[in-house]
Amino acid sequence: MGEIEALILGLLQGLTEYLPVSSSGHLAIGSYLFGVDGEENLTFTIVVHVATVLSTIVIFWKEIWQLIQGALKFKWNDEMKYVVNIIISMIPIGIVGVFFKDTIEEVFGSGLLIVGLMLLLTSLLLSFTYRAKPRIKENITPLHAFIIGIAQACAVMPGLSRSGTTIATGLLLGNKKESMAQFSFLMVIPPILGEALLDFKKLFEAGAEATAATGSISTTALVIGFLAAFVAGCAACKWMVNIVKKGKLIYFAIYCAIIGIITLFCSL
Repeated sequence: MGEIEALILGLLQGLTEYLPVSSSGHLAIGSYLFGVDGEENLTFTIVVHVATVLSTIVIFWKEIWQLIQGALKFKWNDEMKYVVNIIISMIPIGIVGVFFKDTIEEVFGSGLLIVGLMLLLTSLLLSFTYRAKPRIKENITPLHAFIIGIAQACAVMPGLSRSGTTIATGLLLGNKKESMAQFSFLMVIPPILGEALLDFKKLFEAGAEATAATGSISTTALVIGFLAAFVAGCAACKWMVNIVKKGKLIYFAIYCAIIGIITLFCSL
């Protein structure tokens, strides 16, 4: 992978991690167009995912610090309830990661057909959200956190947007738009960091095989990919919060439908 490919794929990851259009699906499409095996290249995938997590921390650092301070009081306050909801939301993705990781990795290498189908499913979910009648709830309940967590676990499928699926699920459950955008972005931090640590462990244990896993990626390309994903992630994260507040997800539904259909044709 060269510097140009790393730049483009990094930008794709940063933008699409937060916009409801599937980062994994766009990385797969970008890798296909450039002839680069971006999803199977473990090192590059780890780097750009960590970059997007850092962008979330930068954008929501005040909220995160407030949650940490509140939780450290060890009282059943609003901050502690929020942290508990995030932990509850992690249960489904944890189960998937422990018991179905190998199966998921096989799906990621199965071609563009599954990507196209999942993009169409993302479009359908976003369309339902647009048509659903609002039922505004003040706070996200533990039950809703678990259901949203199930949605996040399902979104490991390439082409099924994590942010789109979790936000759409939360909105369909009647939660506030502002609350769902923030919760969706914060709930993904622990799983992505945990996955990155496991992948780093895999590279370390592989020893000599780890060199082959990195392919021909240079350090410069990795740095470029990281910076591109981080900057694009910061911009997309702030943009997405405003989009959800204004209820403009229908435009992404149309986009996902168009890209999904094109991807299906390319897979034939």
